[in-house]
Amino acid sequence: MPLSPEQREEIAAQRAEAYETRRVVAPRLEEILYEALPVLDHGFVRVVDYMGSDSAIVQAARVSYGKGTRTLRSDAGLINYLLRHRHTTPFEMCEIKYHVKLPIFVARQWIRHRTANVNEYSARYSILDNEFYLPAREHLAAQSASNRQGRGNLIIGAEADRVHELLMRDAAQVYADYTEMLNENEEGNVIDEGRDGLARELARMNLSLNFYTQWYWKIDLHNFMHFLSLRADEHAQYEIRAYAEVMLDTLERWVPLTFEAFSKYEMGGVNLSSQSLEVVKRMIDGETVTQEESGLSGREWRELMETLGREA
Repeated sequence: MPLSPEQREEIAAQRAEAYETRRVVAPRLEEILYEALPVLDHGFVRVVDYMGSDSAIVQAARVSYGKGTRTLRSDAGLINYLLRHRHTTPFEMCEIKYHVKLPIFVARQWIRHRTANVNEYSARYSILDNEFYLPAREHLAAQSASNRQGRGNLIIGAEADRVHELLMRDAAQVYADYTEMLNENEEGNVIDEGRDGLARELARMNLSLNFYTQWYWKIDLHNFMHFLSLRADEHAQYEIRAYAEVMLDTLERWVPLTFEAFSKYEMGGVNLSSQSLEVVKRMIDGETVTQEESGLSGREWRELMETLGREA
């Protein structure tokens, strides 16, 4: 994750500043505030601001005057109750803002979460850096035979070498064509004084989806946990999951009581349909239930058996 000297200097200056405040702060989140946490080969996540804490959630739920009226244990119990029963509005009292550097194809997945405020780097205004995502070999996989949006067996040997070669070659070529059309290099200097460059808003269309973009992304805690429950899941695409896993750590640093409840009820829990719940009850009563008589489709049956740790 190479940062330019200017970026490092800016981050150092931000981290050197300190402010007095009467607001509640999260000490462990303050430790990493503004730091660029590496993700993938050139990406990063930075927490640049936040509002609220576990106590803000408790205050909103109780509509109380301030911190300290209840014990930490009772606060944890209330947060557990709120998440367990999906009383989500108190969690909307907290917000967090990130600066994220990510491949364009990951950004296009990410933007499907429409509950955040987003401001992306403008390639109409500035020239994109010559940085693109190249998957590590352990993430080069063939198309899954059973999942149209997933990966199957690893690609290895000469075939993996060829994939890397194609990705490197194509990225180098499209960036060379991009700068040629712009008639500008990465630093914004004119290449050929004798001709006009193509407008940046047009030249950018030539770049491939593995090039990096950046954005500021702000979201409330309720919707952030929904994002993480989907994108930190083991079935999520690896590249976006890599970002979500880093952000999980920032969640724990920010609101530790909420993180603990989220880990139990969202990340570590499951939702069952009424039919699946009925099957589980019958199994508990000692009945042998087959898929054919369960009322579940083949896929639902397999998913339920996987959840219960049984063979389908």
